[in-house]
Amino acid sequence: MATLTLRNVPEETRRALKRRAARHNRSMEAEARAILDAAVAPRSFIEDWLDTAEDLRGDALELPERSTPRELDLS
Repeated sequence: MATLTLRNVPEETRRALKRRAARHNRSMEAEARAILDAAVAPRSFIEDWLDTAEDLRGDALELPERSTPRELDLS
């Protein structure tokens, strides 16, 4: 297995990686490996399509406030 050294990583990037690693209960090194693996792994058409659809989704729509239902006369 190869060793990879990264230099000149911005401090904010390092802190974000540390937070992300903590959320996933792994070390920063393991998190960086997972990110690199995901970035270069072969992807299927469906995975690409789902990612694109998620990007296009935008903000959630605001639903109008509900009013009381009208009464119906069924006689």
